[in-house]
Amino acid sequence: MKFLLAALNAKYIHSNPAIYSLRAYAAAQAPEARREVELAEYTINQKPEDILADLYERRPDVVGFSCYIWNWRQIRELVRELHKVLPELPVWLGGPEVSYDAEKIVREEAVTGIMVGEGEETFSQLLEYYRERENGNGRKMQMQIAAFWPGAAQKAGLYSIAGLVFQDGVSGEIVRTAARPMTDLNAIPFFYRDLKEFENRIVYYESSRGCPFNCSYCLSSLDRQVRLRDLGLVREELQFFLDHKVAQVKFIDRTFNCNHRHAQEIWKYILEHDNGVTNFHFEIAADLLDGAELSLLSKMRPGLIQLEIGVQSINPRTLRAVRRYTNLERLRHTVVRIHAEHNIHVHLDLIAGLPEEDLTSFVRSFDAVYTMRPQQLQLGFLKVLKGSWMEETAKDSGIVAQSEPPYEVLYTKWLSFADIIRLKRVEEMVELYYNSGQFTRTLPLLELRFQSPFALFSALARFYEKRGFRKNSPSREYRYQALLDFAKEADPKREELYRELLTCDLYLRENAKSRPAFAPETAEQRELQARFYREKKQLRGRTHLELFAWPVDRQAWELAELFDRLSEQGEKPGEKTALLFDYERRNPLDHNALFRRLEPGELQKPQEGNGLPEDTE
Repeated sequence: MKFLLAALNAKYIHSNPAIYSLRAYAAAQAPEARREVELAEYTINQKPEDILADLYERRPDVVGFSCYIWNWRQIRELVRELHKVLPELPVWLGGPEVSYDAEKIVREEAVTGIMVGEGEETFSQLLEYYRERENGNGRKMQMQIAAFWPGAAQKAGLYSIAGLVFQDGVSGEIVRTAARPMTDLNAIPFFYRDLKEFENRIVYYESSRGCPFNCSYCLSSLDRQVRLRDLGLVREELQFFLDHKVAQVKFIDRTFNCNHRHAQEIWKYILEHDNGVTNFHFEIAADLLDGAELSLLSKMRPGLIQLEIGVQSINPRTLRAVRRYTNLERLRHTVVRIHAEHNIHVHLDLIAGLPEEDLTSFVRSFDAVYTMRPQQLQLGFLKVLKGSWMEETAKDSGIVAQSEPPYEVLYTKWLSFADIIRLKRVEEMVELYYNSGQFTRTLPLLELRFQSPFALFSALARFYEKRGFRKNSPSREYRYQALLDFAKEADPKREELYRELLTCDLYLRENAKSRPAFAPETAEQRELQARFYREKKQLRGRTHLELFAWPVDRQAWELAELFDRLSEQGEKPGEKTALLFDYERRNPLDHNALFRRLEPGELQKPQEGNGLPEDTE
């Protein structure tokens, strides 16, 4: 018997921990499950006909799909086509996207049933049901029961498994069985023993389930009971990742630090057992961090952990409307303090389309978060999830969202569809130019030209639309040239400076084989490189030496002041700036090459040492 568990992930580098957890739990209950359960992972970008063909050729006896907002459209289409080619195949669904409208989905789609809520124990029993059916035991047992107790057959079989919604094959009735109790996290086996299945993919890890908070847009708010995995198990499993030098472990706990002792013990273990390679990602509430936790975080190796922090809005009325109670001042102070240590990658989230937030209010939220200088600023859009309190109140709140997944907001009584379109375009520019980390020298100078960060990205979005530029161009140089064209229009007097800063940004990112059109090589540059690498042959290939007319390694405000003052006098700095970029040593927070300024004497004669950067600039 083969029960195939299938997942459609958003990207190839993602994995689906749910199906691995179901298989591991079932195998712990019955060892034969390891042989009976087969896993198949695809991506939503694959051709549906290719996925259908693969499912067909695997010849499962039963198939189950893991359903989320990002894959429900594709799974629904896939299930319909699968039913045409394998009409007798039992099809089961599970996951948050199908748990809150289960009866409707069973009635309308070509599925046998749905596993509602947490699925480990439910799936284990469902697998046992099909195992017994294949052996003939299940049907025989039901017939024996019915002979002595008419009508009791329905008390056995699927009816006896909690956490199911299915259609009775005889009566056609939609049946919902008893609610499934919450799973004991300590009973779920660790399913990463064979890391070959996760090669070149993100590893997800769960040390808790549930969330104590009540945010109206989040499904986690429906279960406020937080369950923690035993710290002894967590330490043992983290050590496995560390021993195998896994590149990144992404904790999927909803609010990792809602329990102070649990969070501190895990962070302390990671700090004390750091292998110099593995990175750990956590979603936290920054305003909950206390002094002891901040002290612990300050000791982390740069790049050891990264923190994702949901700000969502700085409008108190908005936060109250979504039942989110955040100490905004403490959050800001905490983020600034973390940022000052220069050792932790910080990812801050905003949500557009929340109640009580118009465009003016959202711009204030954007600017406030931007000035906290996170490594990533995610401008997301409200999704009115099925089963959430937000869905129940959306109509009264004047929130209109898409009818199909991902149920994203279209407009609200505070934010028009035109506003949403504008914010979508700003989001694209933030992704291209801020979150990419490729313009860390150029953007700060551009910011000085605009009234606010939002004004900058809004103007850049309008420029892209006006010029018809491609937002998804694979060429890095295309994006650099587009930003230069924008800068020439927005701040024409500093064009020379922008060319130099963009050149610096380019070489911070890569040792480009060919120079960009906006920064042609000069005879002086060629002569300087030839002289330097003649004495430093061992550095050729791993470094790049670039000569700048202006001190591009200075702070943006300082550089702008110098440029404006000297330009008015028709002058330039007395000495040029030579920067040496080292591509074998990078800043772990933004992945830019380390660099240092070479002193004039280093360019004239051989120097002791290797001449490489010593510190992050």
